[in-house]
Amino acid sequence: MVSEVRLASLPVVLSDYLWKTSHKFCSSGSDPFADAFGGNDDQIQDGLIHIRIQQRNGRKTLTTVQGLSSEYDLKKIVKACKKEFACNGTVVEHPEYGEVIQLQGDQRENICKFLVKCTLASAEQLKVHGF
Repeated sequence: MVSEVRLASLPVVLSDYLWKTSHKFCSSGSDPFADAFGGNDDQIQDGLIHIRIQQRNGRKTLTTVQGLSSEYDLKKIVKACKKEFACNGTVVEHPEYGEVIQLQGDQRENICKFLVKCTLASAEQLKVHGF
């Protein structure tokens, strides 16, 4: 009973925190997902969040999330995901894609539900890749 309450309140607390830290960007009417490449107007971003799975060795896999807005604190998102999915994760810097979230295991469905539940992304913005 206690764990259900704690898990149920987690997305609300996270979305409240993210709103408090990024409301100045959203109040101007601009879309926080419009440019995931860091403010370069020359590049056109499709506004999608790409969720991919990468095979490691044997049955081991990595789930990567690329395209989240840089206004969000990705380390806090990873911390919440690690608790909810019972997996390990980190934020890595990719030379082409910027900051990318990596989670251990096949977490594609879980991360999709989590991002929609926390209102970080709509279902139309999510693009799931993999086998």
